Amino acid sequence: MAKMLVKRIRQGNNSTLSEIYVDDVMISYGLEDAVRERKIKGETAIPAGEYPLILNTYGAMNARYKRKFQAVHQGMVEIKEIPNYSYVYIHIGNHIGDTAGCLLVGQSWELIEGDYELRRSKKAYIALYQKLIKLMAKEQVFIVISNEVNK
Repeated sequence: MAKMLVKRIRQGNNSTLSEIYVDDVMISYGLEDAVRERKIKGETAIPAGEYPLILNTYGAMNARYKRKFQAVHQGMVEIKEIPNYSYVYIHIGNHIGDTAGCLLVGQSWELIEGDYELRRSKKAYIALYQKLIKLMAKEQVFIVISNEVNK
């Protein structure tokens, strides 16, 4: 069983910045909405915990990514079994307006007017995606989301 760790490191006004590790190696930064006690649809970070990853091969987002990343795309990496959440993906994006409750990835970050933004998201996505696809072909992969956030 392989694990991907999302280690939350900073909380912005409405954003949560993390470091993403696979096999104990930092691969990219992550961005989510704010961590909240009560879920607000499309505006709340994924609850801390451990969840299985699957490949979702249907839907509009899958079709878009199939066109955009033809050379590598085999399906959207979906985070499953999150209570009260559905269709939570790992995908590209730069700021919390792109998250819709999902996990974004980037190679670097900036703090802009109190919230975190990612940079070079496509490059980070391809690197992480290729690593996850290789692991998922061999074994079940779980994502572990830490609950520690520095303000």
